[in-house]
Amino acid sequence: MTLKIIWSEFAETQLDEIYEYYEKKASQEVAKKLVRGIISEPKKLIKTPLIGQEEELLKHRETEYRYLVFKNYKLIYSVDNQNGFIKIADVFDTRQNPPKLKRTK
Repeated sequence: MTLKIIWSEFAETQLDEIYEYYEKKASQEVAKKLVRGIISEPKKLIKTPLIGQEEELLKHRETEYRYLVFKNYKLIYSVDNQNGFIKIADVFDTRQNPPKLKRTK
């Protein structure tokens, strides 16, 4: 069974914010390219879902969270083999304060 990638509402909001930030700071083209890159990064998880390292700051949670890094962003995800999907829970700018990561829903 092939796993499907789904994005949490929270992660989608983060993508919108990243886009808006770069659109203002750089250009629409830069913003599009970055967000496109972030969105396509998890595709590699379909073949190897456990490729990402475990997220230390979220170890206390029931769900096991892992992450991929794309440029300055950490894509926090969990794998649900039972229901056949990989959920992208958060897109976190690694230049931010790491404990803020615990805010993930």
